[in-house]
Amino acid sequence: MQLKDYAQVEQAAAGSRVEVGRIGVAVLFLGGIIVFTGARFGAIDQAYLLIAAAVIGGYMALNIGANDVANNVGPAVGSFAMTLTTAIVIAAVFEAAGAIVAGGNVVSTVKSGIINPADIGSPDEFMWVMLGALLGAALWLNIATFLGAPVSTTHSIVGGVMGGGIASSGWAAVNWEAMGAIASSWVISPVAGGVIAAGLLYFLAHTVLWKPNPLKSAVTFVPILLALMAWTFTTYLIIKGLQNVIEIGTPMAMLLGLVAGAITFAITRPQIARKAPKLSDDREGVNQLFTTPLIFAAALLSFAHGANDVANAVGPLAGIYEVLASGGGGDGEASIPLWILLIGALGISIGLALFGPRLIKTVGSEITELDRSRAFCIALAAALTVIVASQLGLPISSTHVALGGIFGVGFLREFLDQRMGTVIEGVIRSHQGDSHLAEVESFMMKFKRASAEEKRRILAQLNEMGSEAVISAGQQKKLKKALKRQLVKRSHLVKIASAWIITVPLSALMSAIVYFALRGMMLP
Repeated sequence: MQLKDYAQVEQAAAGSRVEVGRIGVAVLFLGGIIVFTGARFGAIDQAYLLIAAAVIGGYMALNIGANDVANNVGPAVGSFAMTLTTAIVIAAVFEAAGAIVAGGNVVSTVKSGIINPADIGSPDEFMWVMLGALLGAALWLNIATFLGAPVSTTHSIVGGVMGGGIASSGWAAVNWEAMGAIASSWVISPVAGGVIAAGLLYFLAHTVLWKPNPLKSAVTFVPILLALMAWTFTTYLIIKGLQNVIEIGTPMAMLLGLVAGAITFAITRPQIARKAPKLSDDREGVNQLFTTPLIFAAALLSFAHGANDVANAVGPLAGIYEVLASGGGGDGEASIPLWILLIGALGISIGLALFGPRLIKTVGSEITELDRSRAFCIALAAALTVIVASQLGLPISSTHVALGGIFGVGFLREFLDQRMGTVIEGVIRSHQGDSHLAEVESFMMKFKRASAEEKRRILAQLNEMGSEAVISAGQQKKLKKALKRQLVKRSHLVKIASAWIITVPLSALMSAIVYFALRGMMLP
């Protein structure tokens, strides 16, 4: 065996050891849940059910951390606003904080009214339905993470509850009106997120990035965008992150957000004016102004996500705990004790640290190329879309919104790239029959292959040449307007869209299979 073969074997072995280590840590976490739950609740009737539910809830939380959190930090990592390690630390801390601080004094164990607990035959059967929902949803999330497809954890648990309810009590147990609203969100969420993100990016490009002196324009317009971000995220955090801590209506939340936006504008405008002369007067210089806002956005999105989505992991667990602790039948509302919230919070954070990097890289860099201005538009669009949708009463998935924003930015760049190609072809056609046609074609092909910065440099040189330039001043002006590029990777679009469509039915199928297996083992 040659030396290079030994190196390849050693590299493969090292990768295997890392993967085994990750799985080992996850197993230790689940083992810790068994020990803790058994020691604390071993004396209650049917304690084994609570232990099993706690382990499955922890497993679900691990998968939420591995899959769903990537949407909050992926754009910031992909744009190099922060490193992968920094993003994982920030997201883990704020996900846990959101789950513990605002994770829900009261949470519906039957998400979105998918089934009515009164339709379930008995308290024991209700517990098996919840166990089946948790495990079925968690298994699907595990598969989706392995395939590199970010999906909605809320839709996963909804599908799980639906499947368990159908398996237990038939099709009539399902609230099909609610399911129709969820199905409509498969279209509404990504389209709304994509349109708003693309609109924000086009506004930023038109007012700042395409200007002859971008930094001068940035001093005027970037503080406005940062104020909009402060207003949006303050409102978003109150609506999505703090709704279980304090009762604040949407109008008051928006008013508080407006105050935060005004303060942000007053602070950032002079700061940007002082910082601008120290930066390069190009797109890269403008991008530097969005670094800190992206870090704040990742932290706030993570906090709101932890507060909102921890229920997907431990909501059914809380319902099972309520049935066992009180002997009740499960009325759909269950107080979540701190120990249950801790399982969800730690599980999300550990799952993110162990298995999240793959999805973070997919979201941040593999769908389309992101810089900080694009990432900022995506983060802002995600929060803005949720607020608008909640006011209109539209069903929305924050996961789909965030990914829709990424695709929206990518498709806008693709549209602009195609427009550039159209302009280039028009310039070449206008010189048909000219003696210097070959020179024009050669120049235009060189221009098409050049980077954005190189294109600007070429156009500046042409402007200095005046009438001696290869192409006319009017044609140069058209090229300047068309100056933008890049594409969306179609393979990722197909894979992610397919995963979204099958999330609810596949989670339901897995949940039903788990329910029937458990019923066959435990129920007469």
